[in-house]
Amino acid sequence: MTIPTEGMPIPDFSAAMTSGKTFRLSDFHGKQALVLYFYPKDSTPGCTTEGLDFSAHYAEFKAADVEVFGISRDSLKSHENFKAKQNFPFDLITDPEEQICQLFDVIKMKNMYGKQVRGIERSTFLIDQQGILRQAWRKLSVKGHVAEVLAAVQAL
Repeated sequence: MTIPTEGMPIPDFSAAMTSGKTFRLSDFHGKQALVLYFYPKDSTPGCTTEGLDFSAHYAEFKAADVEVFGISRDSLKSHENFKAKQNFPFDLITDPEEQICQLFDVIKMKNMYGKQVRGIERSTFLIDQQGILRQAWRKLSVKGHVAEVLAAVQAL
């Protein structure tokens, strides 16, 4: 499988998401852009902060005709609880089989408490209305990241 790089089309995929819906990438062709952000785990401090940052700027993304979705390996039930508790205005996509994670190459070996574990490397992808990857942020830091993504969206 080819890892998508900037300028490449993203293959269509579908997955379960919150609100009882199914996400299909092709359903968003024609939107100005789509932001997919991958995060390690529901209800953890960094992931909660990142989600709340996207929530705080959600109206600005919507005004630019951009949809935002969070993705992790957590279960749909976990996602529903996380979304409800934090009052996220966007849906969360579940990827327990890691198919989307593999497509975007975000599963990495990480150190956690001195042990090597497989986990999601916090990453965000900006996909345009034709399904082309316009920008990728990998190994990112939560602080200031959403503002950076919003600036890239507004520059499209």
